[in-house]
Amino acid sequence: MDRVAIVTGGTRGIGEAISLALKELGCKVAANYAGNDEKARAFTDRTGIDAFRWDVGDHQACLDGCAAVAEKLGPVDIVVNNAGITRDGVLAKMNFDDWNEVMRINLGGCFNMAKATFGGMRERNWGRIVNIGSINGQAGQYGQVNYAAAKSGIHGFTKALAQEGAKFGVTVNAIAPGYIDTDMVAAVPAQVLEKIVAKIPVGRLGQAEEIARGVAFLCSEEAGFVTGSTMSINGGQHMY
Repeated sequence: MDRVAIVTGGTRGIGEAISLALKELGCKVAANYAGNDEKARAFTDRTGIDAFRWDVGDHQACLDGCAAVAEKLGPVDIVVNNAGITRDGVLAKMNFDDWNEVMRINLGGCFNMAKATFGGMRERNWGRIVNIGSINGQAGQYGQVNYAAAKSGIHGFTKALAQEGAKFGVTVNAIAPGYIDTDMVAAVPAQVLEKIVAKIPVGRLGQAEEIARGVAFLCSEEAGFVTGSTMSINGGQHMY
């Protein structure tokens, strides 16, 4: 599958697993990252995947970054919008910057990346956009009104954009991961993590590679009849 793919937040955690899965699929992969140059260099040394730095919440930076990827690797066929942050807190203690930054990056990043690449996909009559949502965008989560709103917005964004791309061979889908064994989840206190796992019917955290396999399918040639869908990969924790 000789396609050019960009994975935002693609050098760590779930993003790294997605970048590797798309490389294995035969894609030329560009892994976007936000700021840690040392870890990005280590990622490239380890995987052979080029890393490109820009802020997905910055519209012009996305336009410039995607242009740089296209210049080096070729026209962009696949975009996986994986980059995301948290700024948790109950509404009473959440300030506007906590709200705005999560919306700017988690949801705004999807818009910015689509604006940078969707037109080219339409012109070439082939494209794949996969947006990484969340179980907490489906079910909500205490102390995450910003994150839940942004991730819920991703699901609506996906369904609307899918309707615009369908007749041009451009599919737009989402994946809603549950709790995955990443550094972010590992930072949760052990007693809290035990309570989380107790609510997952399969009895364990998910693995980043399990999310990556779902992304790889949605990006493949075989997934051309799947669009506007959200794939929930959460161990049965939320059956939506």
